[in-house]
Amino acid sequence: MRTSILAAALLVLSGTLPCSASAQETRQDTRLWEMYDSTLKHAKYIDLTHAFSPTIPVWPGFGHAQFRAATAGAAIPGEVNKGQEFTYAKDGFVASAYDLPTDQYGTQLDPPAHWDEWGATISDLPPTYAVRPLVVIDAHDKVAADPGYAATVDDIRAWEERHGRIPEGSVVMIRTDWSKKWDDVARFTAKPFPGVSLAALQFLHLERKILFHGHEPLDTDSTPTLEGESWLMHHDFTQAEGVANLDQVPEAGALIAIGYAKPQGGTGGYARYIAIAPADWPHGVSISEAPGAPLPKQPYPLKRNADGVLVPTKP
Repeated sequence: MRTSILAAALLVLSGTLPCSASAQETRQDTRLWEMYDSTLKHAKYIDLTHAFSPTIPVWPGFGHAQFRAATAGAAIPGEVNKGQEFTYAKDGFVASAYDLPTDQYGTQLDPPAHWDEWGATISDLPPTYAVRPLVVIDAHDKVAADPGYAATVDDIRAWEERHGRIPEGSVVMIRTDWSKKWDDVARFTAKPFPGVSLAALQFLHLERKILFHGHEPLDTDSTPTLEGESWLMHHDFTQAEGVANLDQVPEAGALIAIGYAKPQGGTGGYARYIAIAPADWPHGVSISEAPGAPLPKQPYPLKRNADGVLVPTKP
């Protein structure tokens, strides 16, 4: 029976793994490095995040982002003219400008300030959000039969019958496979779409004391008042929206790495969620497969497409 990533991490952090007294006296505590080398280095990493662009689904009241080449905001005598577009050929680099109509865009993390004038903003969230146990509750078969299905307390209890009690402080993602419709903007944003019931949200937070939940659509539910999102925000909880690739993640035993932009006083966070699964999991990539340095070259030179997005373009 394999040891989960979370269990291995707890063994290291609790000091159960051997480390001699003399070694501890002569060097810094490196148990986290040992955990990385023995466990995280061999784990599988799965991106749960949609890349955002000017064409992704978004609530119509916000509108779409615009991407374009960055231009000089000020002149540098002998080097740059104000308004000049930077190019690889002339300047040796390029930069991009993003006109973002909202911080509720793409895969995101919603803080309480999104709905509550007294609520915490994105820049108030503690660094302890960084890594948590990940729970995936699978409702995709029910959504296939009923696109408006809202996950229930029974779905949560069924998960616990298979895997045990949901860990306190964990992140709970609701798998519906709705993210597979991401490129069909009209259908992705139209009702009916899957949700999470208010009773399920209250059970997760008040009974299981999770950190936050996440879902694949851009709204928590399709009730007239968005009752689930309203309850979360007014009770000082966050949530993830627009999550992807939950079909590639184990229901139990994985971790989640959580990253987000930190605008001061932000009412939403452009988020990056990465699932970290055991080494023998069939999906994702390991660090040996994608070390990240050096990064691979593009197959063709980067050029801006009609939407202003840099993409490899065959000459």
